[in-house]
Amino acid sequence: MVKFLIGLVTGVLLVFLTIGLLFFAALRFRERPPEVADHSVLVLRLAGDVPEKAPLEIPFLNDGGVLTVTDVWKALRTAAVDSRIDAVVLEPDGLSAGWGKVEEFRADIAQFRKSGKPVYAYLRSPQGRDYFAVSGADRIYLGPADQFYLKGMRAELMYFKKTLDKLGVTVDVEHAGKYKDYGDQFTRSDMSPETKEVMTALVDDLYGSLVAGIAEGRHKTPEQVRAAIDEGPFQATQAQKAGFVDELRFEDQMWNDLKNRLNVREIKKVRAATYVKNPEPAELRGRRRVALVVGEGDIVGGDPDNPAADEASLTASSFDRLLDQVANDSSIQAVVVRIDSPGGEVTASDEMWRQMNLLSKKKPMVISMSDVAASGGYYMAMTGDPIVAYPGTETGSIGVVFGKPNLHGLYDKLGITKDAVQRGKYAGIDSDYSSLTADEREKLRAGIDDSYKDFVTKVANSRRRKFDEVEPLSQGRVWLGSQAKVRGLVDELGGLDTAIDLVKKRANIPASEKVNLVMYPGRRSLFDLLFRRSQPDVLESKLAEAFHGMPFHAWMKGGFLRMMPYWIVIR
Repeated sequence: MVKFLIGLVTGVLLVFLTIGLLFFAALRFRERPPEVADHSVLVLRLAGDVPEKAPLEIPFLNDGGVLTVTDVWKALRTAAVDSRIDAVVLEPDGLSAGWGKVEEFRADIAQFRKSGKPVYAYLRSPQGRDYFAVSGADRIYLGPADQFYLKGMRAELMYFKKTLDKLGVTVDVEHAGKYKDYGDQFTRSDMSPETKEVMTALVDDLYGSLVAGIAEGRHKTPEQVRAAIDEGPFQATQAQKAGFVDELRFEDQMWNDLKNRLNVREIKKVRAATYVKNPEPAELRGRRRVALVVGEGDIVGGDPDNPAADEASLTASSFDRLLDQVANDSSIQAVVVRIDSPGGEVTASDEMWRQMNLLSKKKPMVISMSDVAASGGYYMAMTGDPIVAYPGTETGSIGVVFGKPNLHGLYDKLGITKDAVQRGKYAGIDSDYSSLTADEREKLRAGIDDSYKDFVTKVANSRRRKFDEVEPLSQGRVWLGSQAKVRGLVDELGGLDTAIDLVKKRANIPASEKVNLVMYPGRRSLFDLLFRRSQPDVLESKLAEAFHGMPFHAWMKGGFLRMMPYWIVIR
Protein backbone atom coordinates (compact mmCIF):
# COMPACT_ATOMS: atom_id res chain seq x y z
CA MET A 1 0.00 0.00 0.00
CA VAL A 2 2.83 2.39 0.88
CA LYS A 3 4.60 1.66 -2.41
CA PHE A 4 1.33 2.25 -4.28
CA LEU A 5 0.84 5.65 -2.62
CA ILE A 6 4.45 6.66 -3.33
CA GLY A 7 4.02 5.66 -6.96
CA LEU A 8 0.72 7.54 -7.19
CA VAL A 9 2.16 10.74 -5.71
CA THR A 10 5.22 10.49 -7.98
CA GLY A 11 3.00 10.03 -11.02
CA VAL A 12 0.84 13.03 -10.12
CA LEU A 13 3.92 15.20 -9.61
CA LEU A 14 5.35 14.14 -12.97
CA VAL A 15 2.07 15.00 -14.68
CA PHE A 16 2.02 18.49 -13.13
CA LEU A 17 5.70 18.95 -13.97
CA THR A 18 5.11 17.95 -17.58
CA ILE A 19 2.12 20.31 -17.85
CA GLY A 20 4.22 23.12 -16.39
CA LEU A 21 7.04 22.49 -18.83
CA LEU A 22 4.65 22.41 -21.77
CA PHE A 23 3.17 25.69 -20.54
CA PHE A 24 6.61 27.35 -20.40
CA ALA A 25 7.47 25.90 -23.81
CA ALA A 26 4.27 27.35 -25.26
CA LEU A 27 5.13 30.75 -23.81
CA ARG A 28 8.55 30.60 -25.43
CA PHE A 29 7.08 29.73 -28.81
CA ARG A 30 4.58 32.61 -28.52
CA GLU A 31 7.17 35.07 -27.27
CA ARG A 32 7.46 38.09 -29.51
CA PRO A 33 10.60 40.15 -29.97
CA PRO A 34 10.57 43.00 -27.44
CA GLU A 35 9.68 46.44 -28.71
CA VAL A 36 12.36 49.11 -28.69
CA ALA A 37 11.10 52.68 -28.44
CA ASP A 38 12.56 55.60 -30.35
CA HIS A 39 15.28 57.53 -28.53
CA SER A 40 16.27 54.54 -26.40
CA VAL A 41 19.57 54.03 -24.58
CA LEU A 42 21.16 50.60 -24.61
CA VAL A 43 22.30 49.56 -21.10
CA LEU A 44 25.14 47.05 -21.22
CA ARG A 45 25.97 45.43 -17.88
CA LEU A 46 29.24 43.49 -17.97
CA ALA A 47 29.40 41.21 -14.94
CA GLY A 48 31.05 37.96 -13.92
CA ASP A 49 32.67 35.59 -16.38
CA VAL A 50 30.79 36.33 -19.58
CA PRO A 51 30.39 32.92 -21.29
CA GLU A 52 31.02 32.06 -24.92
CA LYS A 53 27.98 29.80 -25.26
CA ALA A 54 24.53 30.53 -23.92
CA PRO A 55 23.64 28.81 -20.62
CA LEU A 56 20.47 26.81 -20.17
CA GLU A 57 17.40 29.05 -20.01
CA ILE A 58 15.39 28.59 -16.81
CA PRO A 59 12.04 30.43 -16.53
CA PHE A 60 12.01 33.17 -13.87
CA LEU A 61 15.75 32.68 -13.18
CA ASN A 62 18.04 33.56 -16.07
CA ASP A 63 15.39 33.01 -18.81
CA GLY A 64 17.77 34.14 -21.54
CA GLY A 65 19.02 37.08 -19.50
CA VAL A 66 22.68 36.00 -19.50
CA LEU A 67 24.76 37.75 -22.13
CA THR A 68 27.36 35.82 -24.09
CA VAL A 69 30.45 37.32 -25.72
CA THR A 70 28.71 37.11 -29.09
CA ASP A 71 25.60 38.79 -27.65
CA VAL A 72 27.71 41.78 -26.59
CA TRP A 73 29.29 41.90 -30.05
CA LYS A 74 25.89 41.70 -31.78
CA ALA A 75 24.22 44.23 -29.47
CA LEU A 76 26.82 46.95 -30.04
CA ARG A 77 27.11 46.15 -33.75
CA THR A 78 23.33 46.44 -34.15
CA ALA A 79 22.92 49.49 -31.91
CA ALA A 80 25.45 51.39 -34.02
CA VAL A 81 23.08 51.36 -37.03
CA ASP A 82 19.77 51.25 -35.15
CA SER A 83 18.07 54.65 -35.42
CA ARG A 84 16.06 53.87 -32.27
CA ILE A 85 19.23 53.71 -30.13
CA ASP A 86 20.69 57.10 -29.27
CA ALA A 87 23.48 56.08 -26.88
CA VAL A 88 25.04 53.28 -24.85
CA VAL A 89 25.58 53.20 -21.08
CA LEU A 90 28.17 50.73 -19.79
CA GLU A 91 27.81 49.33 -16.28
CA PRO A 92 30.71 47.00 -15.42
CA ASP A 93 30.12 45.17 -12.15
CA GLY A 94 32.63 42.61 -10.94
CA LEU A 95 33.77 41.58 -14.41
CA SER A 96 35.82 38.38 -14.08
CA ALA A 97 36.20 37.40 -17.73
CA GLY A 98 39.71 36.71 -18.96
CA TRP A 99 41.86 39.22 -20.73
CA GLY A 100 40.89 38.04 -24.23
CA LYS A 101 37.18 38.67 -23.69
CA VAL A 102 37.86 42.05 -22.09
CA GLU A 103 39.88 43.02 -25.18
CA GLU A 104 36.90 41.95 -27.32
CA PHE A 105 34.58 44.23 -25.32
CA ARG A 106 37.00 47.16 -25.70
CA ALA A 107 37.16 46.60 -29.46
CA ASP A 108 33.35 46.34 -29.71
CA ILE A 109 32.93 49.61 -27.78
CA ALA A 110 35.53 51.34 -29.95
CA GLN A 111 33.73 50.13 -33.09
CA PHE A 112 30.39 51.41 -31.76
CA ARG A 113 31.86 54.86 -31.06
CA LYS A 114 32.54 55.24 -34.78
CA SER A 115 28.78 55.68 -35.15
CA GLY A 116 29.11 59.04 -33.40
CA LYS A 117 26.65 58.04 -30.68
CA PRO A 118 27.80 58.79 -27.11
CA VAL A 119 29.07 56.07 -24.76
CA TYR A 120 28.79 56.72 -21.01
CA ALA A 121 30.13 54.44 -18.27
CA TYR A 122 29.02 54.28 -14.64
CA LEU A 123 31.44 52.51 -12.30
CA ARG A 124 30.77 50.83 -8.96
CA SER A 125 33.90 50.09 -6.91
CA PRO A 126 35.70 49.07 -10.11
CA GLN A 127 38.63 46.68 -10.26
CA GLY A 128 41.26 47.04 -12.97
CA ARG A 129 39.45 44.71 -15.37
CA ASP A 130 36.16 46.66 -15.08
CA TYR A 131 37.95 49.91 -15.77
CA PHE A 132 40.07 48.58 -18.65
CA ALA A 133 36.95 47.33 -20.45
CA VAL A 134 35.25 50.76 -20.47
CA SER A 135 38.21 53.14 -20.39
CA GLY A 136 37.49 54.20 -23.98
CA ALA A 137 34.04 55.61 -23.12
CA ASP A 138 33.22 59.26 -23.83
CA ARG A 139 32.39 60.00 -20.18
CA ILE A 140 33.22 57.90 -17.11
CA TYR A 141 31.29 58.39 -13.85
CA LEU A 142 32.00 57.22 -10.30
CA GLY A 143 29.99 57.66 -7.09
CA PRO A 144 31.21 60.57 -4.91
CA ALA A 145 32.06 58.30 -1.96
CA ASP A 146 33.08 55.21 -3.94
CA GLN A 147 36.44 53.41 -4.11
CA PHE A 148 38.53 52.97 -7.25
CA TYR A 149 40.59 49.77 -7.07
CA LEU A 150 43.04 50.31 -9.91
CA LYS A 151 46.34 49.31 -8.31
CA GLY A 152 48.42 47.38 -10.81
CA MET A 153 48.48 43.69 -11.54
CA ARG A 154 49.36 40.57 -9.58
CA ALA A 155 49.27 36.86 -10.48
CA GLU A 156 49.12 34.29 -7.69
CA LEU A 157 49.56 30.52 -7.88
CA MET A 158 48.38 28.20 -5.11
CA TYR A 159 50.46 25.25 -3.88
CA PHE A 160 49.24 22.30 -1.80
CA LYS A 161 52.39 20.33 -0.94
CA LYS A 162 52.51 21.29 2.74
CA THR A 163 48.84 20.42 3.15
CA LEU A 164 49.37 17.07 1.44
CA ASP A 165 52.40 16.41 3.66
CA LYS A 166 50.19 16.85 6.73
CA LEU A 167 47.67 14.43 5.25
CA GLY A 168 50.31 11.89 4.35
CA VAL A 169 49.66 12.21 0.62
CA THR A 170 52.29 12.34 -2.11
CA VAL A 171 51.73 12.86 -5.83
CA ASP A 172 53.76 11.27 -8.62
CA VAL A 173 54.00 13.52 -11.67
CA GLU A 174 55.66 12.96 -15.04
CA HIS A 175 55.59 15.52 -17.85
CA ALA A 176 57.12 16.32 -21.23
CA GLY A 177 58.40 19.90 -21.47
CA LYS A 178 60.30 21.76 -18.78
CA TYR A 179 57.55 24.39 -18.51
CA LYS A 180 54.74 21.81 -18.19
CA ASP A 181 54.60 22.35 -14.45
CA TYR A 182 51.04 21.18 -13.89
CA GLY A 183 52.09 18.95 -10.99
CA ASP A 184 54.10 21.60 -9.17
CA GLN A 185 51.05 22.64 -7.17
CA PHE A 186 51.18 19.19 -5.54
CA THR A 187 54.96 18.72 -5.31
CA ARG A 188 56.28 22.22 -4.53
CA SER A 189 55.45 25.07 -2.20
CA ASP A 190 56.58 27.90 -4.52
CA MET A 191 57.22 28.70 -8.17
CA SER A 192 59.97 26.89 -10.03
CA PRO A 193 62.45 29.08 -11.96
CA GLU A 194 60.65 28.11 -15.19
CA THR A 195 57.24 29.07 -13.79
CA LYS A 196 58.62 32.35 -12.47
CA GLU A 197 60.05 33.11 -15.93
CA VAL A 198 56.72 32.49 -17.67
CA MET A 199 54.59 34.31 -15.09
CA THR A 200 56.88 37.34 -15.15
CA ALA A 201 56.58 37.53 -18.94
CA LEU A 202 52.79 37.14 -18.80
CA VAL A 203 52.28 39.81 -16.14
CA ASP A 204 54.67 42.22 -17.88
CA ASP A 205 52.82 41.91 -21.19
CA LEU A 206 49.33 42.04 -19.65
CA TYR A 207 50.26 45.03 -17.53
CA GLY A 208 51.67 46.72 -20.62
CA SER A 209 48.33 46.13 -22.39
CA LEU A 210 46.43 47.53 -19.41
CA VAL A 211 48.57 50.67 -19.35
CA ALA A 212 48.44 51.16 -23.12
CA GLY A 213 44.65 50.71 -23.21
CA ILE A 214 44.05 53.21 -20.42
CA ALA A 215 46.51 55.67 -21.95
CA GLU A 216 44.68 55.48 -25.28
CA GLY A 217 41.23 55.80 -23.73
CA ARG A 218 42.14 58.66 -21.38
CA HIS A 219 44.47 60.51 -23.78
CA LYS A 220 47.52 60.13 -21.57
CA THR A 221 51.03 58.81 -22.07
CA PRO A 222 51.87 55.30 -20.81
CA GLU A 223 54.38 56.89 -18.41
CA GLN A 224 51.66 59.06 -16.89
CA VAL A 225 49.37 56.06 -16.45
CA ARG A 226 52.06 53.91 -14.84
CA ALA A 227 52.94 56.68 -12.40
CA ALA A 228 49.28 57.21 -11.53
CA ILE A 229 48.57 53.48 -11.01
CA ASP A 230 51.46 53.29 -8.54
CA GLU A 231 49.42 55.59 -6.28
CA GLY A 232 46.35 53.29 -6.27
CA PRO A 233 43.95 52.19 -4.97
CA PHE A 234 42.10 55.49 -4.86
CA GLN A 235 39.29 57.34 -3.17
CA ALA A 236 36.82 58.81 -5.64
CA THR A 237 38.28 62.31 -5.48
CA GLN A 238 41.79 60.92 -6.01
CA ALA A 239 40.66 58.92 -9.04
CA GLN A 240 39.16 62.05 -10.58
CA LYS A 241 42.27 64.09 -9.84
CA ALA A 242 44.42 61.40 -11.49
CA GLY A 243 42.25 61.71 -14.61
CA PHE A 244 40.79 58.22 -14.51
CA VAL A 245 37.16 59.39 -14.22
CA ASP A 246 35.38 62.47 -15.51
CA GLU A 247 32.59 63.04 -12.99
CA LEU A 248 31.82 62.14 -9.37
CA ARG A 249 28.06 61.86 -9.51
CA PHE A 250 25.26 59.57 -8.41
CA GLU A 251 23.75 57.34 -11.07
CA ASP A 252 20.56 59.39 -11.46
CA GLN A 253 22.73 62.46 -12.06
CA MET A 254 24.61 60.61 -14.77
CA TRP A 255 21.30 59.82 -16.48
CA ASN A 256 20.30 63.49 -16.23
CA ASP A 257 23.58 64.50 -17.85
CA LEU A 258 22.98 62.05 -20.67
CA LYS A 259 19.41 63.28 -21.11
CA ASN A 260 20.74 66.82 -21.55
CA ARG A 261 23.40 65.57 -23.97
CA LEU A 262 20.73 63.83 -26.08
CA ASN A 263 18.31 66.75 -25.68
CA VAL A 264 15.35 64.51 -24.80
CA ARG A 265 12.69 64.80 -22.11
CA GLU A 266 12.89 61.20 -20.96
CA ILE A 267 15.47 58.42 -21.15
CA LYS A 268 14.08 55.09 -22.34
CA LYS A 269 16.36 52.30 -21.20
CA VAL A 270 16.65 48.92 -22.91
CA ARG A 271 18.76 46.15 -21.39
CA ALA A 272 21.23 44.46 -23.73
CA ALA A 273 19.87 41.02 -22.74
CA THR A 274 16.45 42.17 -23.97
CA TYR A 275 17.75 44.03 -27.00
CA VAL A 276 19.56 41.01 -28.50
CA LYS A 277 16.25 39.14 -28.76
CA ASN A 278 15.35 41.45 -31.62
CA PRO A 279 16.22 40.22 -35.12
CA GLU A 280 19.23 41.87 -36.68
CA PRO A 281 18.41 44.77 -39.03
CA ALA A 282 18.45 43.96 -42.72
CA GLU A 283 21.58 46.03 -43.35
CA LEU A 284 23.57 43.75 -41.01
CA ARG A 285 22.04 40.39 -41.96
CA GLY A 286 23.40 38.79 -45.09
CA ARG A 287 21.97 35.89 -47.05
CA ARG A 288 25.07 33.73 -46.74
CA ARG A 289 25.33 31.75 -43.51
CA VAL A 290 28.54 31.47 -41.49
CA ALA A 291 28.61 29.07 -38.53
CA LEU A 292 30.15 30.18 -35.23
CA VAL A 293 30.90 26.94 -33.39
CA VAL A 294 31.81 27.38 -29.72
CA GLY A 295 34.08 24.94 -27.87
CA GLU A 296 34.23 26.00 -24.21
CA GLY A 297 35.53 24.23 -21.09
CA ASP A 298 38.01 21.52 -20.14
CA ILE A 299 38.27 18.70 -22.67
CA VAL A 300 36.83 15.27 -21.80
CA GLY A 301 35.52 12.33 -23.78
CA GLY A 302 31.91 12.76 -22.70
CA ASP A 303 28.89 10.49 -22.81
CA PRO A 304 27.54 9.93 -26.34
CA ASP A 305 24.13 9.05 -24.87
CA ASN A 306 23.89 12.29 -22.87
CA PRO A 307 23.64 15.19 -25.36
CA ALA A 308 23.55 17.77 -22.57
CA ALA A 309 26.60 16.45 -20.68
CA ASP A 310 28.76 19.26 -22.04
CA GLU A 311 27.36 21.89 -19.70
CA ALA A 312 30.37 21.63 -17.38
CA SER A 313 33.00 20.69 -19.97
CA LEU A 314 33.93 20.54 -23.64
CA THR A 315 33.02 16.94 -24.44
CA ALA A 316 34.43 15.34 -27.56
CA SER A 317 31.24 13.37 -28.28
CA SER A 318 28.95 16.42 -28.28
CA PHE A 319 31.42 18.77 -29.97
CA ASP A 320 32.15 16.27 -32.73
CA ARG A 321 28.42 15.98 -33.41
CA LEU A 322 28.21 19.77 -33.79
CA LEU A 323 31.14 19.81 -36.20
CA ASP A 324 29.65 16.98 -38.23
CA GLN A 325 26.28 18.76 -38.34
CA VAL A 326 27.93 21.92 -39.67
CA ALA A 327 30.03 19.97 -42.17
CA ASN A 328 26.93 18.36 -43.69
CA ASP A 329 24.79 21.50 -43.76
CA SER A 330 24.87 22.76 -47.33
CA SER A 331 23.45 26.14 -46.25
CA ILE A 332 26.62 26.90 -44.25
CA GLN A 333 29.17 28.71 -46.41
CA ALA A 334 32.04 28.95 -43.90
CA VAL A 335 32.91 28.28 -40.26
CA VAL A 336 34.52 30.16 -37.39
CA VAL A 337 35.44 27.83 -34.52
CA ARG A 338 35.65 29.75 -31.25
CA ILE A 339 37.84 28.00 -28.64
CA ASP A 340 37.94 28.80 -24.92
CA SER A 341 39.63 25.79 -23.30
CA PRO A 342 42.70 25.05 -21.14
CA GLY A 343 42.90 21.52 -22.56
CA GLY A 344 42.22 18.14 -20.99
CA GLU A 345 42.25 14.48 -21.94
CA VAL A 346 44.69 13.40 -24.67
CA THR A 347 42.31 11.00 -26.43
CA ALA A 348 39.41 13.47 -26.41
CA SER A 349 41.68 16.23 -27.78
CA ASP A 350 42.77 13.87 -30.55
CA GLU A 351 39.17 12.99 -31.46
CA MET A 352 38.23 16.65 -31.76
CA TRP A 353 41.40 17.39 -33.75
CA ARG A 354 40.35 14.69 -36.21
CA GLN A 355 36.81 16.07 -36.57
CA MET A 356 38.13 19.63 -36.93
CA ASN A 357 40.36 18.50 -39.80
CA LEU A 358 37.47 16.70 -41.49
CA LEU A 359 35.39 19.88 -41.27
CA SER A 360 38.29 21.93 -42.63
CA LYS A 361 38.29 19.80 -45.80
CA LYS A 362 34.61 20.55 -46.39
CA LYS A 363 34.24 24.22 -45.42
CA PRO A 364 36.46 27.33 -45.33
CA MET A 365 37.41 27.67 -41.67
CA VAL A 366 39.12 30.07 -39.26
CA ILE A 367 39.99 29.48 -35.60
CA SER A 368 39.13 32.27 -33.12
CA MET A 369 40.74 31.98 -29.68
CA SER A 370 39.03 33.47 -26.64
CA ASP A 371 40.53 33.85 -23.14
CA VAL A 372 42.47 30.60 -23.35
CA ALA A 373 43.17 28.02 -26.05
CA ALA A 374 46.11 26.15 -24.62
CA SER A 375 47.45 22.59 -24.46
CA GLY A 376 44.56 20.41 -25.74
CA GLY A 377 42.72 23.62 -26.63
CA TYR A 378 45.63 24.56 -28.91
CA TYR A 379 46.05 20.97 -30.15
CA MET A 380 42.49 20.79 -31.52
CA ALA A 381 43.15 23.98 -33.53
CA MET A 382 45.94 22.37 -35.54
CA THR A 383 44.09 22.12 -38.85
CA GLY A 384 46.32 24.37 -40.95
CA ASP A 385 43.62 27.05 -41.01
CA PRO A 386 44.31 30.65 -39.90
CA ILE A 387 44.33 31.20 -36.13
CA VAL A 388 43.18 34.51 -34.63
CA ALA A 389 43.99 35.32 -30.98
CA TYR A 390 43.70 38.37 -28.76
CA PRO A 391 46.95 39.87 -27.48
CA GLY A 392 45.93 38.63 -24.02
CA THR A 393 44.83 35.11 -25.02
CA GLU A 394 46.63 32.34 -23.11
CA THR A 395 47.78 29.78 -25.66
CA GLY A 396 50.54 27.31 -26.45
CA SER A 397 51.34 25.02 -23.49
CA ILE A 398 52.39 22.35 -25.98
CA GLY A 399 53.13 19.44 -23.67
CA VAL A 400 51.79 16.36 -21.90
CA VAL A 401 51.49 15.54 -18.19
CA PHE A 402 50.52 12.57 -16.03
CA GLY A 403 49.91 12.56 -12.29
CA LYS A 404 48.64 10.16 -9.66
CA PRO A 405 48.35 10.42 -5.87
CA ASN A 406 49.79 8.02 -3.33
CA LEU A 407 47.32 7.99 -0.43
CA HIS A 408 49.08 5.32 1.64
CA GLY A 409 50.04 7.80 4.37
CA LEU A 410 46.52 9.17 4.58
CA TYR A 411 45.09 5.65 4.80
CA ASP A 412 47.50 4.91 7.66
CA LYS A 413 46.20 7.94 9.57
CA LEU A 414 42.64 6.72 9.04
CA GLY A 415 43.43 3.12 9.98
CA ILE A 416 42.76 1.87 6.45
CA THR A 417 44.94 -0.84 4.87
CA LYS A 418 44.96 -2.39 1.42
CA ASP A 419 46.17 -5.79 0.27
CA ALA A 420 46.31 -6.92 -3.35
CA VAL A 421 47.09 -9.78 -5.71
CA GLN A 422 48.64 -8.73 -9.01
CA ARG A 423 49.28 -10.36 -12.38
CA GLY A 424 51.04 -8.30 -15.00
CA LYS A 425 54.19 -6.28 -14.45
CA TYR A 426 52.43 -2.89 -14.61
CA ALA A 427 49.00 -3.86 -13.23
CA GLY A 428 49.51 -1.57 -10.23
CA ILE A 429 50.82 1.44 -12.14
CA ASP A 430 47.72 3.49 -11.24
CA SER A 431 47.35 2.27 -7.65
CA ASP A 432 46.76 4.97 -5.04
CA TYR A 433 48.50 2.83 -2.40
CA SER A 434 52.06 3.11 -3.69
CA SER A 435 54.38 5.46 -5.55
CA LEU A 436 55.66 4.66 -9.01
CA THR A 437 58.49 2.17 -9.23
CA ALA A 438 61.49 2.91 -11.46
CA ASP A 439 60.14 0.57 -14.16
CA GLU A 440 56.65 2.07 -13.95
CA ARG A 441 58.05 5.57 -14.21
CA GLU A 442 60.09 4.59 -17.27
CA LYS A 443 57.00 3.03 -18.84
CA LEU A 444 55.04 6.22 -18.30
CA ARG A 445 57.88 8.37 -19.61
CA ALA A 446 57.87 6.44 -22.88
CA GLY A 447 54.13 7.06 -23.36
CA ILE A 448 54.36 10.72 -22.40
CA ASP A 449 57.33 11.31 -24.72
CA ASP A 450 55.49 9.65 -27.64
CA SER A 451 52.41 11.79 -27.01
CA TYR A 452 54.54 14.93 -26.75
CA LYS A 453 56.33 14.15 -30.02
CA ASP A 454 52.96 13.61 -31.71
CA PHE A 455 51.74 16.97 -30.37
CA VAL A 456 54.78 18.88 -31.61
CA THR A 457 54.62 17.09 -34.97
CA LYS A 458 50.99 18.10 -35.46
CA VAL A 459 51.85 21.71 -34.59
CA ALA A 460 54.80 21.69 -37.02
CA ASN A 461 52.70 20.24 -39.84
CA SER A 462 49.81 22.62 -39.22
CA ARG A 463 52.07 25.67 -38.97
CA ARG A 464 54.09 24.47 -42.00
CA ARG A 465 57.35 24.48 -40.09
CA LYS A 466 60.04 21.97 -39.16
CA PHE A 467 59.83 19.96 -35.94
CA ASP A 468 63.12 21.44 -34.71
CA GLU A 469 61.73 24.96 -35.19
CA VAL A 470 58.59 24.30 -33.17
CA GLU A 471 59.98 22.15 -30.34
CA PRO A 472 61.92 24.97 -28.61
CA LEU A 473 58.66 27.00 -28.58
CA SER A 474 56.83 24.07 -27.00
CA GLN A 475 58.17 22.54 -23.77
CA GLY A 476 54.77 23.16 -22.17
CA ARG A 477 55.29 26.93 -22.10
CA VAL A 478 52.25 29.20 -21.97
CA TRP A 479 52.35 32.19 -24.32
CA LEU A 480 50.09 35.22 -24.61
CA GLY A 481 48.57 35.81 -28.03
CA SER A 482 50.92 38.75 -28.66
CA GLN A 483 53.91 36.53 -27.84
CA ALA A 484 52.55 33.61 -29.89
CA LYS A 485 52.06 35.86 -32.94
CA VAL A 486 55.73 36.89 -32.93
CA ARG A 487 56.73 33.20 -32.72
CA GLY A 488 54.41 32.03 -35.48
CA LEU A 489 52.06 30.00 -33.28
CA VAL A 490 49.05 32.13 -34.31
CA ASP A 491 48.44 34.12 -37.49
CA GLU A 492 46.53 37.26 -36.55
CA LEU A 493 45.73 39.36 -33.49
CA GLY A 494 42.09 40.32 -33.15
CA GLY A 495 38.65 39.12 -32.22
CA LEU A 496 35.35 38.18 -33.83
CA ASP A 497 35.50 40.89 -36.50
CA THR A 498 38.97 39.80 -37.60
CA ALA A 499 37.96 36.12 -37.71
CA ILE A 500 34.82 36.87 -39.75
CA ASP A 501 36.75 39.05 -42.19
CA LEU A 502 39.31 36.26 -42.68
CA VAL A 503 36.76 33.50 -43.19
CA LYS A 504 34.83 35.64 -45.70
CA LYS A 505 38.03 36.03 -47.69
CA ARG A 506 38.64 32.27 -47.61
CA ALA A 507 35.03 31.62 -48.71
CA ASN A 508 35.30 34.17 -51.55
CA ILE A 509 32.63 36.34 -49.96
CA PRO A 510 33.17 40.03 -50.78
CA ALA A 511 34.56 41.99 -47.84
CA SER A 512 31.69 44.48 -47.98
CA GLU A 513 29.00 41.78 -47.96
CA LYS A 514 27.25 41.08 -44.65
CA VAL A 515 26.83 37.48 -43.47
CA ASN A 516 24.29 35.69 -41.29
CA LEU A 517 26.19 34.39 -38.23
CA VAL A 518 24.64 31.16 -36.91
CA MET A 519 25.55 30.01 -33.38
CA TYR A 520 26.39 26.39 -32.54
CA PRO A 521 25.23 25.26 -30.03
CA GLY A 522 22.12 27.43 -29.88
CA ARG A 523 20.28 28.36 -26.71
CA ARG A 524 19.02 25.39 -24.68
CA SER A 525 15.88 25.06 -22.59
CA LEU A 526 14.83 23.78 -19.19
CA PHE A 527 14.08 20.41 -20.78
CA ASP A 528 17.82 19.81 -21.20
CA LEU A 529 18.45 20.58 -17.54
CA LEU A 530 15.73 18.27 -16.20
CA PHE A 531 15.88 15.33 -18.57
CA ARG A 532 19.39 15.20 -20.00
CA ARG A 533 21.87 16.69 -17.59
CA SER A 534 23.41 14.27 -15.09
CA GLN A 535 24.16 14.95 -11.44
CA PRO A 536 27.96 14.60 -11.87
CA ASP A 537 27.82 17.41 -14.43
CA VAL A 538 26.03 19.62 -11.89
CA LEU A 539 28.59 18.82 -9.18
CA GLU A 540 31.57 19.48 -11.44
CA SER A 541 30.04 22.72 -12.66
CA LYS A 542 29.61 23.94 -9.08
CA LEU A 543 33.17 22.89 -8.16
CA ALA A 544 34.49 24.76 -11.17
CA GLU A 545 32.58 27.88 -10.13
CA ALA A 546 33.96 27.65 -6.58
CA PHE A 547 37.56 27.25 -7.72
CA HIS A 548 37.72 29.82 -10.55
CA GLY A 549 36.95 27.40 -13.39
CA MET A 550 39.49 24.69 -12.53
CA PRO A 551 38.67 21.66 -14.75
CA PHE A 552 37.75 19.06 -12.15
CA HIS A 553 36.11 16.85 -14.77
CA ALA A 554 39.37 16.26 -16.63
CA TRP A 555 41.29 15.75 -13.37
CA MET A 556 38.81 13.14 -12.16
CA LYS A 557 39.16 11.12 -15.37
CA GLY A 558 42.94 10.63 -14.92
CA GLY A 559 45.38 9.46 -17.62
CA PHE A 560 47.60 11.57 -19.87
CA LEU A 561 46.50 15.21 -20.06
CA ARG A 562 47.17 18.00 -22.50
CA MET A 563 46.30 20.53 -19.82
CA MET A 564 47.28 24.07 -18.90
CA PRO A 565 49.81 23.91 -16.04
CA TYR A 566 47.95 26.43 -13.86
CA TRP A 567 44.89 28.68 -13.68
CA ILE A 568 45.78 32.34 -13.60
CA VAL A 569 43.63 34.80 -11.69
CA ILE A 570 44.85 38.32 -12.41
CA ARG A 571 44.05 40.79 -9.64
